[in-house]
Amino acid sequence: RQQKWKSSVSAEAKMPPCDFVPEKYKSYPYERMQKIREQNVSPSLRMYYKKPLLLHQGHMQWLFDYEGRRYLDLFAGIVTVSVGHCHPKVTMATQKQLTRLWHTTNIYMHPSIQEYAEKLTSLLPDPLKVVYLTNSGSEANDLAMFMARIYTRNFDIICFRGAYHGASPYTLGVTSIGLYKHGVANGFGCSTTMLPDVFRGPWGGSHCRDSPVQTVRKCSCSEGACQANDQYIEQLKDTLNTSVPKSVAGFIAEPIQGVNGAVQYPRNFLKEAYQLVRERGGVCIADEVQTGFGRTGSHFWGFQTHGVVPDIVTLAKGIGNGFPMAAVVTTKEIANSLAQNLHFNTFGGSPLACVVGAAVLDAIEEDCLQKNSEDVGTYMLLELAKLRDEFEIVGDVRGKGLMIGVEMVTDKDSRHPLPAEEISQIWEDCKDMGILIGRGGLYSQTFRIKPPMCITKKDVDFAVEVFRIALQRHAERAA
Repeated sequence: RQQKWKSSVSAEAKMPPCDFVPEKYKSYPYERMQKIREQNVSPSLRMYYKKPLLLHQGHMQWLFDYEGRRYLDLFAGIVTVSVGHCHPKVTMATQKQLTRLWHTTNIYMHPSIQEYAEKLTSLLPDPLKVVYLTNSGSEANDLAMFMARIYTRNFDIICFRGAYHGASPYTLGVTSIGLYKHGVANGFGCSTTMLPDVFRGPWGGSHCRDSPVQTVRKCSCSEGACQANDQYIEQLKDTLNTSVPKSVAGFIAEPIQGVNGAVQYPRNFLKEAYQLVRERGGVCIADEVQTGFGRTGSHFWGFQTHGVVPDIVTLAKGIGNGFPMAAVVTTKEIANSLAQNLHFNTFGGSPLACVVGAAVLDAIEEDCLQKNSEDVGTYMLLELAKLRDEFEIVGDVRGKGLMIGVEMVTDKDSRHPLPAEEISQIWEDCKDMGILIGRGGLYSQTFRIKPPMCITKKDVDFAVEVFRIALQRHAERAA
């Protein structure tokens, strides 16, 4: 499958032009920054790259470091910068509100919380019309689990293995990635079920997922049938019959797994799973922290791509384009169950957050970013699929819109993860050529590509060319 490369790769990909000029960096020298980081910042806050980046300014899809070097940001501060770094519309709205009113807490009315609640819920289907505003995705998922338990009066919650729903004590129970687990009790009342991963899992084929790019696995399913889906549903039934009581509180799932590397399920899985969970008295929670706000392209919300309506939806990251805000949207009945006692959030729904959130929604609409996610994302997936066909170590290319994963393997037959040091070298090469991408998966074997939704096809051409050069260099090193 792999061509023999010339003895040395000298080509450098040409970065698309950008007329934005960053300000001159005026803070401490790099070495002093590093020293302060080592002495005064918690070591659990790990940094990317051998020589961590010192970033200074951002403009739409671009980031600039302290030396003025420009990078194409394909990770968007972990899928958080939705409309672009320092988007002028969002920046202007924020500046205006900063001089008017920062904070009251929601014990008083201020215009922006009502305006934003109406605007946000108008984008969700009935009966998802009541919003509770929080500050982070972990907090939103924590509250969603709490609501599910209070409303159903059941306790057990089911999640997928490989899921990431946050790092708070409650959500750690439904975050099912070993790297995030600490040696303290967590997960009481949380059960995992097999991840219906059609690339790495035991079952999967060539038509399973809702993506322009399917797996390299073959299948013999007739039109409209999916044997992989049937097998994974059997696994969920097994979990329901063995690991939880007759009645459950709920089931939480990301429409496409984020931290685990853009893992997609068979097309009908969530529809059937929701039905099974509801039969047990449980509510269904869609974690839209990474997939929401048009990122999947074809729909505004990831759950819509599965043809389901959840009972609770959690939102964060892209909701504020980098401003710390999040939300839980649910039905009137479920929201009422929380109102029987006091539940309060000091900063949730602050005047600032609501103005930022509203400006983000306006920017998504005015800049046609959902359509851009679909067009540019599909183009990128198809271009990356060519690299998968060209290089044995590119095992899987998957995703929808601008929610993309590229899984690296030793070879396509075994699907074994490519060793970490080899992946790191490719990743460092990409950074050195001006491309910032994320890492994910249980073995950190998947490149995560989730850029600001304003990127262009020219940016994609540059990124794919950089990735190709990095893969060619890897082939040379291996040879």
